[in-house]
Amino acid sequence: MKVEQIMKDLEKKHPGEVEYLQAVREVLESVEELYNKNPQFESAKIIERIVEPDRILTFKVPWADDKGDIHVNLGYRIQFNNAIGPYKGGLRFHPSVNLSILKFLGFEQIFKNSLTTLPMGGGKGGSDFDPKGKSNSEVMRFCQSFMLELKNIIGPETDVPAGDIGVGGREIGFLYGMYRKLARENTGILTGKGIGWGGSLVRPEATGYGDVYFAQEMLKTRNTDFKGKIVAISGFGNVAWGAALKVTELGGKVVTISGPDGYIYDKNGISGEKIDYMLDLRASNNDVVKPYADKFGAEFHAGKRPWEVKCDVALPCATQNELNGDDAKALVANGCICVGEGANMPSTPEAIEVFHKAKILFSPGKASNAGGVATSGLEMSQNSMKLSWSAEEVDKRLHDIMISIHNQCVLHGKDKDGFVDYVKGANIAGFLKVANAMLDQGLY
Repeated sequence: MKVEQIMKDLEKKHPGEVEYLQAVREVLESVEELYNKNPQFESAKIIERIVEPDRILTFKVPWADDKGDIHVNLGYRIQFNNAIGPYKGGLRFHPSVNLSILKFLGFEQIFKNSLTTLPMGGGKGGSDFDPKGKSNSEVMRFCQSFMLELKNIIGPETDVPAGDIGVGGREIGFLYGMYRKLARENTGILTGKGIGWGGSLVRPEATGYGDVYFAQEMLKTRNTDFKGKIVAISGFGNVAWGAALKVTELGGKVVTISGPDGYIYDKNGISGEKIDYMLDLRASNNDVVKPYADKFGAEFHAGKRPWEVKCDVALPCATQNELNGDDAKALVANGCICVGEGANMPSTPEAIEVFHKAKILFSPGKASNAGGVATSGLEMSQNSMKLSWSAEEVDKRLHDIMISIHNQCVLHGKDKDGFVDYVKGANIAGFLKVANAMLDQGLY
């Protein structure tokens, strides 16, 4: 395998799909040496097969607003690879949604799901619909229209979508209600469901919890933990909320959250009712964090990101490419020793290079962000068995999964000098399981 040639060919076929091409390059560079040592992968053209989705469904989504005016959005579902289980990945409703972003997310999902040890393939979907500022009735009508098309290619043993940015409990409820009527059955077709109708305890917190559990394991390799650590978090949605809860529980102090309008710096720490208020901010549907500063007297830095704040641990939990090379240099200069990605690919390649050169602990989202989909997999298991586990049981299983993912990353990512390249480790561990499954099952 020659990475540059493969990337050149992909760029010709998929021009302008920057995020997707970035995600593919990262994986290929990590697995190149391993791949070239295993001629069976080359002869079966595993790379050429794994970088292209099995199929992409694109469809229009017409819906009526409360005034009766008709709007038309685009809907997508990308089924990337199902060698180890049903396609699994979230639905994202956001104006920025396009094929490149969904293909990058779906490609990452293949390896993330592989790392969880659960039988789940990779997929992703969504729409350029913006739930922000819409009434419940408008969101419901959109979701119902979206499901009219999505229902044709999903199923509990085929493709199980979940939530993502812009798709929370409300949207999952409307989507599930429409599917149930159309299919005339109650199945575990979506995850992130309400507790009263098939959902799992701990699911809303799971991605944030998992990110912190993974970071805790990284810190242990340096004989330390979260106790007394200053932690900078970006975002203020479920991932950031879950991370803030778990960091506080483990003895750390969270001092930042952020939104599209800027970031909050609270030197006294974000804990207790302040963490609860993050839910109120999200429920307001306004996508801003400034009201936190007004309510609690904290600093608000308009139009900025929190990576200029002095911290021991940084947890980027907002969105892709939110932390660039200059941000990374600022974190390193301020003494940050650990960066754990809670979002999908929030660090640019330049930022990752800075972290690696500084030899600080850094985990890629496909590893440390996997707690959400892992708990979705646990929700699928509970649905299949027609039972519910306690919060303690789910949390324990989640913790065990994150420890297992960390161990896989160390196994495949440890350099001769003892430094662990978690990006390399995660990519190799995730790739091997999927590639071997593809070999075992033949060409298709």
